[in-house]
Formats: sequence, C-alpha cells, structure tokens
Amino acid sequence: MQTIFQIHTTGSGLYEFTADVVAFVGEQNMEGGLLTLFVQHTSCSLLISENADPDVKADMDEFFARLVPDGHHKDMAWLRHTCEEPDDMPAHIKAALTPVSLSIPIVNGCLGLGTWQGIYLFEHRIVAHDRRIIGHISR
Repeated sequence: MQTIFQIHTTGSGLYEFTADVVAFVGEQNMEGGLLTLFVQHTSCSLLISENADPDVKADMDEFFARLVPDGHHKDMAWLRHTCEEPDDMPAHIKAALTPVSLSIPIVNGCLGLGTWQGIYLFEHRIVAHDRRIIGHISR
C-alpha cells in the first residue's frame, strides 16, 4: 500500500502531518507492518519529535539556524553552490544532517509512536514549497 502526502510549506520550520499518516494507516486495516516515509526533495527532511509543546519546534528551528546559517551570513561565505537563493545550499546541508526517510512500526493497527511523538516535514528553505512524501506500508 502506498500513498503520497503533499505538504505546502510557507517557509522554514516544522510542519506536522501525523494526523494524515495515522488516517492512512488506519484505512489499511492491518494488524502489523512497517510504514516507510520518504521525502522526494533535497532541501527538506523528515523528523519525529515532540508534538505537545510548541517551544520544541521553536527551539529546533533556532538550533538549526545557528548550526547552519543561511547563505547571507558571513560564516557561510565559503559556499560554492550559490546559483539559487542564498538559503539553498544551507538547506541541502541541513537535509544531510537530518533523515529523509523514517520507518515506523504498525502495532495492533496503529502507528507505534510514543505518547508525545509527532511526524514532521522539516522545511529548510525560506520560501514556500510544495513537498511530496511517499508513504509505503510493508507487511
């Protein structure tokens, strides 16, 4: 079973799509299996993170902005891939540091996520994008 999750982003940050994934898994009526999620882009990634406190999202955004500043920052003057916007190569670096695929077990017909875990697209570009994530369930 496969599906495509489409997420419209409005800039860098974490976009939760747990509810969409839970609905897809529930429609399959499977007791057990493995869900694989794979993002089809090179400047965003996937993340499982806490979804209860919005400060987690804010802190994650701030940490990655400090770890890999956008291309306008003086510390990033060494970048060679500058033919696109100044945030493009830093976005590729952030995507290289974070997963582009996730594997989540299906247990008793439900995702095996913990109580506070949510599934996020982590957009690393500053401008809006339409992102595609393949969801595949294996028995």
